[in-house]
Amino acid sequence: MAGSGLAVLRGADRPGPSAAGRAVHLLLGGGDRDEPAGRAALPDPRPESADHVIADFRRMRAGMAGLAFLVLTALVALTAPLFISPHDLSAVFAPGMPRQAPSGDFLLGTDGYGRSMVDVTIWGARISLTVGLLATLLAVGIGALVGVTAGHFGGWPGTVLMRVTDWFLVLPVLVLATALASVLKPGVGTVVVAIGVTSWPTTARVVRAQTLSVEARPYIERAKALGGGHWHVMRRHILPNVMPLMLAQATLTVSGAILAEATLAFLGLGDPTKVSWGTTLQLARQVGAVSANDWWILLPPGAAIVAVALAFTLVGRALEQVLNPRLQEQM
Repeated sequence: MAGSGLAVLRGADRPGPSAAGRAVHLLLGGGDRDEPAGRAALPDPRPESADHVIADFRRMRAGMAGLAFLVLTALVALTAPLFISPHDLSAVFAPGMPRQAPSGDFLLGTDGYGRSMVDVTIWGARISLTVGLLATLLAVGIGALVGVTAGHFGGWPGTVLMRVTDWFLVLPVLVLATALASVLKPGVGTVVVAIGVTSWPTTARVVRAQTLSVEARPYIERAKALGGGHWHVMRRHILPNVMPLMLAQATLTVSGAILAEATLAFLGLGDPTKVSWGTTLQLARQVGAVSANDWWILLPPGAAIVAVALAFTLVGRALEQVLNPRLQEQM
């Protein structure tokens, strides 16, 4: 009896959470009180695993069709230097006559310089896709930073950030991008910056709404009560729940970025030394292809822009349905 009493007293002297601390831990939804000190069983929800997302996405026929087309387009664009010579894309050493109709030598005819429209369209995918992806990366990055910051901190910082976002939302994106591109040095980088810094407000709004939803969940309060700082909460709890939404938003933004690049290039605000779908349409306008009914100069780049934008939209909508439980219930 004496030995057991001494053991009890020794056990009471051991460091560990107090009764009040254990009560607070249980009230906050912690795990078993027998857990080691400092190892609270905080739930750490994460989005669906990659395997589940891939399995659900494979059931989306439209999304799979769009993804297959994008993969094929990317492969053709990446391997273009293997079967297209830069010499054939030169305005001086063009292999054909200007505005030549489709024939056996040139399946889709030639442009205003005499270059094959097949070669121009394939090569133009390299610049158009690059600009679209880089501009989307910039826009989603800015939007995510603004949205997470505004949603997590709230107060006057969140109010100021959202008012700035609203100001950008009110003004047309194309007008802002055109004004910005016109005052900067012409080039691919200028087009990327012009599109990226004017296309982020929608992402910011979506990410902020998701951040507010995550902040209202109980495990965020537990993390804060156990000493988790702002960086810990944002990195471990908010970002993992926001990333899937950002991915879906990015695929939807790429299509708009590609259309914006084509529009800026068509207006003469792109890089005239680079071959893209937008510069090809601009050249068609300059040589009078519209009035002369030279459809073979207009159709290939225009169809490519529409097809790629549609493919990105299909992939984005499919991802949105897979990652959004409410949309899954309506499927």
